[in-house]
Amino acid sequence: MGKLIDTVAWIHLADGRVLGARSRGEELFYIPGGKRHDGESDRETLLREVEEELTVRLLPQSVRHFQTYEAALHRPGDDRTVRMACYTAEFTGTLAASSEIEELAWLSYADRERTPPVDRLAFDDLRAAGMLR
Repeated sequence: MGKLIDTVAWIHLADGRVLGARSRGEELFYIPGGKRHDGESDRETLLREVEEELTVRLLPQSVRHFQTYEAALHRPGDDRTVRMACYTAEFTGTLAASSEIEELAWLSYADRERTPPVDRLAFDDLRAAGMLR
């Protein structure tokens, strides 16, 4: 098994859809979040990454763990695994894509294949829980 990529992600749902982001130069959408810096907790990483990508502030007291997933990275020939700890949280501010984000989209279960393998696991659980249409 290759190296583990340790990430956190913010599941933000509205009208049965989950917010997705697509980075510049990438094809796939992902649940917003990112990699942990040395010594950061999940919560610290989540707050920093969401603010960097979406220009909103998560309310720390509202952060709740949803589920943690692991799956192979989506690049052929790359044997790394992605661990994604998913959280829900309330926010303040107006959602907007930062300079590193090309596009934001509200994704339904039909968009599952437009996301990396680890995100697809979250889509499956959200659908099974009746939270994603």
